[in-house]
Amino acid sequence: MQKPQDVTRKWYVLDAAGRPLGRVAVKAAHFLKGKHKPTFTPHVDGGDHVIIINCEKAALTGKKLTQKKLQWHTGWIGGLKEITYDKLMSQKPERAMMVAVKGMLPKTKLGDKMLKRLRVYRGAEHSNAAQKPESLEF
Repeated sequence: MQKPQDVTRKWYVLDAAGRPLGRVAVKAAHFLKGKHKPTFTPHVDGGDHVIIINCEKAALTGKKLTQKKLQWHTGWIGGLKEITYDKLMSQKPERAMMVAVKGMLPKTKLGDKMLKRLRVYRGAEHSNAAQKPESLEF
C-alpha cells in the first residue's frame, strides 16, 4: 500500500494535435490517477502532473462537432446554458479538454485534487518548461 508521504510526482506533456479529444483525455486521466505506477493505491492521490498542449487541434469524430452540446446551469431560475462543440472548440478548446478529463476522474475530493495537477494550453507553447516535463507517446 502506498503512503501519501511516499508519493513522487513527475511531469508529462501530451500533444493533442490530430488526436481524438476523448483518447487524449483518457491518457491524461490515467496519469493523473497514477494507474501507470506499480504502487497504485485507489485511496491515495499518487498521480503525476500532466500538461496538454495543442487543444485547438484535437479532433472530434463523427457528428460530435454539430450535435454534441455542453450544458451547465448558472443557479438562477431559467439559467440552463448550452453550447455546441463546434463553437466551444473555436472559442475555448481548453475548456472542452478540461470537461472531458474531469468526467473521467473520481467525483470526490480526491478527484478534485487530481484535476488541479492538469494544465491545458490552446497552442504548442506552455509555461512549465522549468519542471522538465517528459513527452508522452500514444
